[in-house]
Amino acid sequence: MKNIRNFCIIAHIDHGKSTLADRLLEHTNSVGQRDMMNQVLDDMDLEREKGITIKSHAIQINFPFKGEQYVFNLIDTPGHVDFSYEVSRALAACEGALLLVDASQGIQAQTISNLYLAIENNLEIIPVINKIDMDGAKIPEVTDQIVELIGCKADDILLASGKSGIGIDEILAAIVERIPAPKGDYEAPLQALIFDSVFNSFRGIIVYYRIINGVLKKGDKIRMVASGMDYIADEVGVLKFTMTPKNEVKAGDVGYIITGIKVAKEVKVGDTITLANNPGEMIHGFEEVKPMVFAGIYPVNTDEFEELRDCMDKLQLNDASLTFELETSQALGFGFRCGFLGLLHMEIIQERLEREFNQTVITTVPNVSFLAYTSKGDKLVVNNPSEMPDPTKCDRIEEPFIRAQIITMPDYIGNIMTLCLGKRGILLNQSYLTPSRVELTFEMPLTEIVFDFYDKLKSQTRGYASFDYSPIGYREADIVKMDILLNNEKVDALSALIHRGRATDFGRKLCEKLKELITRQQFQIAIQAAIGAKVIARENISALRKDVTAKCYGGDVSRKRKLLEKQKEGKKRMRQVGNVEVPQEAFLAVLKLD
Repeated sequence: MKNIRNFCIIAHIDHGKSTLADRLLEHTNSVGQRDMMNQVLDDMDLEREKGITIKSHAIQINFPFKGEQYVFNLIDTPGHVDFSYEVSRALAACEGALLLVDASQGIQAQTISNLYLAIENNLEIIPVINKIDMDGAKIPEVTDQIVELIGCKADDILLASGKSGIGIDEILAAIVERIPAPKGDYEAPLQALIFDSVFNSFRGIIVYYRIINGVLKKGDKIRMVASGMDYIADEVGVLKFTMTPKNEVKAGDVGYIITGIKVAKEVKVGDTITLANNPGEMIHGFEEVKPMVFAGIYPVNTDEFEELRDCMDKLQLNDASLTFELETSQALGFGFRCGFLGLLHMEIIQERLEREFNQTVITTVPNVSFLAYTSKGDKLVVNNPSEMPDPTKCDRIEEPFIRAQIITMPDYIGNIMTLCLGKRGILLNQSYLTPSRVELTFEMPLTEIVFDFYDKLKSQTRGYASFDYSPIGYREADIVKMDILLNNEKVDALSALIHRGRATDFGRKLCEKLKELITRQQFQIAIQAAIGAKVIARENISALRKDVTAKCYGGDVSRKRKLLEKQKEGKKRMRQVGNVEVPQEAFLAVLKLD
């Protein structure tokens, strides 16, 4: 066990984690020349195109050093804030971490939040400044930032470039010398921490784990502690570039297990694997993954609903953090109410449905889950405007709050303050990390971030701000349900739960937008935004008129009036039976409202 090193790479998005992992694999000949390509650990085309890691990956590297053979288990982690629970479980499976900082960008928000996660898990941290061969590299400044943040010596910081392979030898030597070997007991009952799972259409779900104590053998009867289910270990092994079967995997090692599980919900990241006949303790830190953002996904043609259901089931096998349930809407027909970890997760699911399954879908306005307390004292979870209890029976509503960390240049403090305070944020703290970098901490409602906060933040700061958030619980808020009425009929897909202070403004903009998009009819259409019975905004689409008096020339005015009265009666009757079609663009327009 003394020759095993388990480590991961943590960094902000786009600081070069995957590129550095490529160089480490290339340098130790873990991947053959034929298989080598950029972002070798990222399986999906989507990951390569966007240049982000969506799923964490693990790979075993053999490294000879000073006459001894060492085994490295590298666990690559996603950098995006939506996947922070996955990152925390990957960190729990390691003893050390490479903290990667871009030489031209310096320390960013997620660098700090991932660093705190690593420190909570008592990991040994090796700071690395990456991209030192770039023109804009500010090595002395970034070194000072790291020294101030971690409190290490300047000599401890390694300089490297993932692209050109500078400093890779030093990093490999530091991994051996600085990261402690795993501690564990071969004789103790089996405890293995699940940090990831992938779905294979032939083998079922493949679970990745790190063994803390004990030994896992092929053919053992195992138990998942959180779900309480028992399985037989058909195949166990270690993760080289491809999966390599072994007869047993021991404490301190990272490996995979295949048991033929077909249901994604049975395997939970953070769960503990133990033996059914000699169960061990559960490893602490396990949480159910909680979706933060909810949206409805509907097929464009209602006939394709069954096909969409199959695609969602398959997608859930690949991504266990996606949750969905059936939902019907008067305007859009049958569909699903889906829960996502965040906005990036939602975007990725949408894109994967289109690419991998050729499904074109409509996504409704994303919202978050609220807690409603009735006057009888019952607590309801509201994920959807239609689940909102009657205002007369509702005592109070609580909405989720987050703590947001924004790191930027001092020039943009004013813009960020205006943006965050306009989104009902509360400024907690403002501290200068260095003379040219300032960290702002806000408490904000999650509802305000779900829409377009990230885009606005980037445009207000010309891309020079990094943003990270963590949930801090629920607080009471004045949330109301705003309905959109067309000719006094509610369009349920356009209903929204919104703060009372912003409802009038939002309702007015939405009515104006719908007036542009809905086609004119032979009768007048009233578009109204209402909270309960009170209408807060209204627009009229005037009727298309046929000139019924054209055939009257001269003669008495009563002839014209008779024809106009007849037309008026017809329009009145038409209005009672007429239906207003809401075009597809209207549902998408809500997402783009400024």
